[in-house]
Amino acid sequence: MQNSEKREKAYKLLAVQMGMSNSKAKELIDRGVVYVGNRKVVIARGELPVETKFRVLKLGKPIVIFENEEVLALNKPAFLTSDEAAGSFKNARLLHRLDRETSGVLLLAKNKSFQKRAEEAFKARAVYKVYTCWVKGVVCEPETIEKPIKTIKKNGVAYSKVDKRGKESVTHIEPIMIIGGRTKLRVVIETGRTHQIRVHLKSIGHPIIGDNQYGVASAQTNRMLLHALELKLLGYDFQAVEPKGFDVFAGG
Repeated sequence: MQNSEKREKAYKLLAVQMGMSNSKAKELIDRGVVYVGNRKVVIARGELPVETKFRVLKLGKPIVIFENEEVLALNKPAFLTSDEAAGSFKNARLLHRLDRETSGVLLLAKNKSFQKRAEEAFKARAVYKVYTCWVKGVVCEPETIEKPIKTIKKNGVAYSKVDKRGKESVTHIEPIMIIGGRTKLRVVIETGRTHQIRVHLKSIGHPIIGDNQYGVASAQTNRMLLHALELKLLGYDFQAVEPKGFDVFAGG
């Protein structure tokens, strides 16, 4: 058999090529930052030719948007979990979470009093949350999606779907820009179900670009194009600028 025909598990090839442990290599693939050319490696145990050359994206660091004695607001980069983004800030507790590939506003409470008030605001839906995203297809008019969502968690992985037995979920969308069969949307959510925006947009035939779980992969972006743009609660208004390259289809 020729060398070009030999194959090995992706994480083992990456470990050898990058001089790291197998577990570290698998973690990077699971995180979504390992590429072969423009294609993301999504299955760590999938077999690839032994001569495969990998490209690993550099992880960004959270940026502090605002901080005082009661709250810390971060602009979380894609590919970091919310817990990882918060880990560098001692004596502060996460108030909510963003999906790993979602960038944008992430809030931490710095004292128990604010934490309690903020948690009550989230439960009472007294929080205003705005996202931006790029989706497949053309969305010409604003729309409200009211479809119940059910979340299933197995082996530490969550998967959500529209299901009449699910919880009430409300998402408002409005087109911002349309380019080449893709639409940039402004999204406001009234409820905060797991993967709500991703599931609702998939349900109307406009999945988020770069979303390998619910949407469509794209060679033009290395991430899911969903960003938490703004969050208002308890008299605060936090905004996180979109990362460079988010408007990839607009040439921005």
